[in-house]
Amino acid sequence: MIYADNAATTKISSNVLRVMLPILSDEFGNPSAIYDLGGRAKRIIENARIQVAEAIGAKTREIYFTSGGTESDNWAIKGAASICRKKNKNHIISTTFEHRAVIDSLEFLRRSGFEVTLIDVGASGIIDPIKLRETIRSNTGFVTIMFANNEIGTIQPIAELGEICRDFDLLFHTDAVQVIGEIEIDLRSLPVDLLSVSGHKIHAAKGVGVLYIRDGVEIDKFMDGGNQERGYRAGTENTAAIAGIGAAMQDAVAGRGNRIFVTKMRDAFFDGVLQLGKVRIHGDKKQRLSGNANIGFDGIEGELVVLKLNCHGICCSTGAACSAGAIEPSHVIKALGFNSNKAKEAVRFTFSEENTFEEINYILDKLKEI
Repeated sequence: MIYADNAATTKISSNVLRVMLPILSDEFGNPSAIYDLGGRAKRIIENARIQVAEAIGAKTREIYFTSGGTESDNWAIKGAASICRKKNKNHIISTTFEHRAVIDSLEFLRRSGFEVTLIDVGASGIIDPIKLRETIRSNTGFVTIMFANNEIGTIQPIAELGEICRDFDLLFHTDAVQVIGEIEIDLRSLPVDLLSVSGHKIHAAKGVGVLYIRDGVEIDKFMDGGNQERGYRAGTENTAAIAGIGAAMQDAVAGRGNRIFVTKMRDAFFDGVLQLGKVRIHGDKKQRLSGNANIGFDGIEGELVVLKLNCHGICCSTGAACSAGAIEPSHVIKALGFNSNKAKEAVRFTFSEENTFEEINYILDKLKEI
């Protein structure tokens, strides 16, 4: 099998598995218990909190563990909206190609009385900071723009966008699910108030994530119940998964140099696929995640390409895994200016350091057959 769908999920790394297994088998105590077994579980969680904080330049008290990127996005957006409501600010700004967790959270807020403006991204898939500045109004209170798109991989000028938000005293959230290990993140200097992370995108387990909440930002708690996560996120912690994401965050930062190799593979893939003819690349070719190659084949639905490649042992996708099986074509590709028929032609390949040039050549050979 050739796995080229790493934006959907990643294989748990051997190091993360090594960290998690002893906790699953031996350190099964409830972290809230006051006896030794519970105390050990609590220390495991706090050590992971230190690891995550170090990986992104945050303070440990700014790190909250969640069930994944979707929960982190929901909490950040709905929590920020509660602050806006208290300040009588009912306008929120985002973009047309956010993850469904963001888009649907914004739609929920729209039904609750908020005004939401979605900025067009244009053919490049990159936000123009001038558009953000022009969209801000007197009643704007919050901006959420993803760090890098999960379908087309384009990287946004987050530092510049964040500075604009600072100029207008706006809360700023970014979905950074796809960028850990790709781009250096130092929240001591990056003008971001809320940042979402998902474990299973960086070789940790599914069902664990992180929400960074900058000191001084008092958003509402997400779940009622116990006093876990300093009272902000109730529910018994998944100790093993949390330990795993701590290790994965450190490994991702330490392995950032691998992205050079991944970029070379992706560029080789682009060169090969463009030779097939009647092929287009979605989004900016250079300002994108190292492993992302989202392409469209004129006249061929992407789902058919995915199914035919699967017959040859190749795993790829037509877009976000969260939207698999959806009848509607990708809203991300449509946001680039393509109609519904063209949007259905998109195929996403996302490579990692575990792929090889031999695999790239094999995929190209099979695409030529198709």
